[in-house]
Amino acid sequence: MHKRVKHVLVVSVGLITLTPTFLPAAEPCDGFTWDVARERSLFAGSPQHLAAGKDSVSAPQISLGRLYQIALAPESDVHVATTPGHKPRGEGTLAGMARLRISQAGVYRVSLSEGAWVDLVHEGTVIASEDHQGRAGCSAPHKVVQFRLPAGEVLVQLSGATVPAVQMTVTPAPQGSSAPAK
Repeated sequence: MHKRVKHVLVVSVGLITLTPTFLPAAEPCDGFTWDVARERSLFAGSPQHLAAGKDSVSAPQISLGRLYQIALAPESDVHVATTPGHKPRGEGTLAGMARLRISQAGVYRVSLSEGAWVDLVHEGTVIASEDHQGRAGCSAPHKVVQFRLPAGEVLVQLSGATVPAVQMTVTPAPQGSSAPAK
């Protein structure tokens, strides 16, 4: 009997060491490699509700460092200032625009709660993004796109969305977060 107990004990210990340890899944929003503390803090607050513009003239004015819930329109009803930087995603996608005044040139981030394409336009020219990050399962924020912006009026163009509204904020990037030039 003593040998049998010893055998069961050895087999049990062996099984325990071979069984993978399952840790609780990490919070999806913790996966950003950038410091997104400012953005996360804004997404934890209450958004200001706005209807996106269907053209550059009707685009509402937004401010830096505020969270907005932006109601979008069918992409076919929106007259964008410049062709979006993505391929058309088919029927049923949504779009809209907002205006933003940048008082000091620098690196800024546009953060969205949902997947959507974001183009920034200054004086009729699309500003190329420097970098972006996104996290599946995270909506606070889901996607962060970084741009080097000039001072002046910037048009924020959202397109390719599949939900009727997105939360959005535009924030100055933390010092030292500039992406390498491409």
